[in-house]
Amino acid sequence: MSPDGKLTFGPLGDQWVYDKSTKTYDLTRGNNSSSSPLKIQTTQGPPDTNILITPSQAVLVIIDMQNFFLHPSCRPHPDGLAAVTPLLTTIEHCRKAGIQVVWLNWGLKDADLAAMPAGVSRGFAKAVIAADENETATAAAAAGLGVDLGDGKGRCLVAGEWNAEIYAPLAEAVLDGDVHCAKNRMSGLWCEGQPLWRCLSGMGEGDGEGDEGKKKKTLLFAGVNTDQCVLGTLTDAYNAGWDCVLKNYGFVIDSRTFAEAS
Repeated sequence: MSPDGKLTFGPLGDQWVYDKSTKTYDLTRGNNSSSSPLKIQTTQGPPDTNILITPSQAVLVIIDMQNFFLHPSCRPHPDGLAAVTPLLTTIEHCRKAGIQVVWLNWGLKDADLAAMPAGVSRGFAKAVIAADENETATAAAAAGLGVDLGDGKGRCLVAGEWNAEIYAPLAEAVLDGDVHCAKNRMSGLWCEGQPLWRCLSGMGEGDGEGDEGKKKKTLLFAGVNTDQCVLGTLTDAYNAGWDCVLKNYGFVIDSRTFAEAS
């Protein structure tokens, strides 16, 4: 602990600083950018804890808000649909604060399907496995990765198909400066070759501006499903060294409420 009562975590040049007197984790790393730090209060963990971030170093990562997971013709998902309006508010306030918006979605290609691990494939076909011999699993969500869902929905989570598109109310909020990254596993950061990893590392991957991914350190996570693709991506980001903040669906950035930072 330093003489001023502050604790530091991490290697030099990439440190968090914790001020015990204010219960604030400073994630700005000196904040050499032109943007002013943003103070956010957490909603989990010790009460009255805050984090301080640099908006220009932060990214709102929106995961899997696609027709396959949200549209009523594909599956009933009341919790996912209930998150749409709060997320739209979050997007608006993140834009005003200067935080980059990234859309991370399943976008499979034939090569991905051919190499898909058995466990991942099985996870998307549970209802088919559980069906009786004389029973057909008709729910679109039970069809399995790459399978044609019928009724014009296209092949399950394959890039360019209707079911893999962003759910319409959210698609209307997409702007030209947003970055779009495809993923081929539950996690969008399961290896360094993933588009999101390359984008955040400043390699210009994705459909946004080439330099938008440079020096991004703090990731704000939102999307579906929290216990699967969101948690998987967050866990890999955490282990790779990014700051991770899980969005509370009730928050707007004006009220400074977030879930636990890690």
